[in-house]
Amino acid sequence: MARTYKRVLLKVSGEALMGDKGYGIDAHTVDFMAREIKDVLSMGIQLAIVIGGGNIFRGVQASLEGMERASADYMGMVATIINALALQNALEKHGIPTRVQSAIEMKELAESYIRRKAVRHLEKGRVVIFAAGTGNPYFTTDTAAALRAMEIGADIIMKGTKVDGVYSADPVKDPHAVKYNTLTYIDVLKKGLRVMDSTAISLCMDNNLPIVVFNLKGKGNIRKVIEGKKIGTLVRGSNDTGAKKKNR
Repeated sequence: MARTYKRVLLKVSGEALMGDKGYGIDAHTVDFMAREIKDVLSMGIQLAIVIGGGNIFRGVQASLEGMERASADYMGMVATIINALALQNALEKHGIPTRVQSAIEMKELAESYIRRKAVRHLEKGRVVIFAAGTGNPYFTTDTAAALRAMEIGADIIMKGTKVDGVYSADPVKDPHAVKYNTLTYIDVLKKGLRVMDSTAISLCMDNNLPIVVFNLKGKGNIRKVIEGKKIGTLVRGSNDTGAKKKNR
């Protein structure tokens, strides 16, 4: 089946790398993710990834426990770099050329983020992993995903989660929670739904950048999204089709 999107930004939470563990990185889970990514690269797409660090350290939680917020957020950025290097290693084991670009300078481990260089990597068929969020405290990796997606000209943000879309309540806690197939940006903001934080949603709304929330753990799900199949929850403007068409 033909692809619907050409350039994609995949947002991966740190928790997604834990697998069934309660902390850290599960090698089998990361390898599964690498195999899924290898499968969709064969379709000729250009793929960038923004990765979180919640499996190792959460800045917001630490600040609530008394740590100074900026310091806590910088520690969270370092956690995302650890995750990015783990994913890079898994991808390269499968023969996928990968570059990690960090928003905070760490020359021995990763390239510094340069937009034009990132785009060039994508054009050459390399996967680019964006680490360290935006490089600024008080901003989440959701906001980093929205920002980087717009900077590289992505057609869509694919947010991989543990559940198969966006629900009216936590489906684990509430058996009556209803799944949404489509939502508008305004719906997300008004209902306070946990798709992405409000800054990220506002950025996507202002730039008409669609978001698909889907279950990252399902085999073949990344491919299904790229093929345009109805999977997960699509967040978009009220009058568009959810896809930014570009000619490259």
